[in-house]
Amino acid sequence: MTPDDLERAADVLRRAERVAITCHVNPDADALGSMLGLAHHLRERGTAVTCAYPNQPQRLPRWADVLPGLDLLVPPERFPSAPAVMVTCDCASFDRLGILGPAADAATELIWIDHHRSNDGHGTIRLVDPDASSTCEVVIRLLDRIGGDLSEASALCLYAGIVTDTGRFQYEAVTPETLRVAARLREHAFDHAHLSQVLYEDHRSAYLRLLGVALGRLEEVPEADLVWTYLLQSDLSDAGLSVGETDDLIDVLRTVRGTDVAAVLKQQRDGRFKVSVRSRGAHDLSVAAAAFGGGGHRLAAGYTSQHGPAGTIERLVAALRGAPVAS
Repeated sequence: MTPDDLERAADVLRRAERVAITCHVNPDADALGSMLGLAHHLRERGTAVTCAYPNQPQRLPRWADVLPGLDLLVPPERFPSAPAVMVTCDCASFDRLGILGPAADAATELIWIDHHRSNDGHGTIRLVDPDASSTCEVVIRLLDRIGGDLSEASALCLYAGIVTDTGRFQYEAVTPETLRVAARLREHAFDHAHLSQVLYEDHRSAYLRLLGVALGRLEEVPEADLVWTYLLQSDLSDAGLSVGETDDLIDVLRTVRGTDVAAVLKQQRDGRFKVSVRSRGAHDLSVAAAAFGGGGHRLAAGYTSQHGPAGTIERLVAALRGAPVAS
């Protein structure tokens, strides 16, 4: 991403009468926050904005209620099929757009905003900075180029994305610029303490019981410097929880002393397993995930496996140890 790229994107968005914005399937706070933060800013300037995310049925995690602008969201079928200007937020790969992929293909101008090192290169204007802490941090640079005052609604959405993607400012990607940006956002009057409580301290008791199930299955693989566990669809059904309500499990697992890599396998409705991996620094997980068709960052990545827990871990161990990976 260059200053010229930022200026080109800002110019397109200043001139656009209508803008369609989307983010990746199963959006996290960085995806929703960057999409809604940009949407609020454009709407304040008089631009007609339509937002969507490619899930059917439409389900958002409980914490999303704290983000202003959910009224801007429409179901995927109401998203413009061939927008003149379309923006994607936090999509590391084209397939993360799901059913909104055809709209991106048909867009006249496609502004691709992301911070994943594994980004696969789409967009007529690419605002991709793998050194940024979050997509929200990239969006803030774009808003500065567009001009205009930052609203409280935009500030709250963008702050939520930065806080979560930096692990509350503890991850490697946090730079002095990240902290300066966060300080700017905190100058606005939103309740950051309430936001943090909603994001991090708002679990149902059923989640804690399910956490016990997952931790009871914890296994260590010393030769791969790995600790891992898994959840089945039956576990989620018994607990009355969705997959999205278990996102914090990986943060518990990665605290195990003496291991570098933590992995959580969560079975999806189609039987496949969503694999989330985190490293303390000794492994480049974007490379390991890419070997299985996934992607992400050096220290945080993910992919989907069609194998069961044992087969998935066998292949992950091989990838972590640098051995050939079975398809």
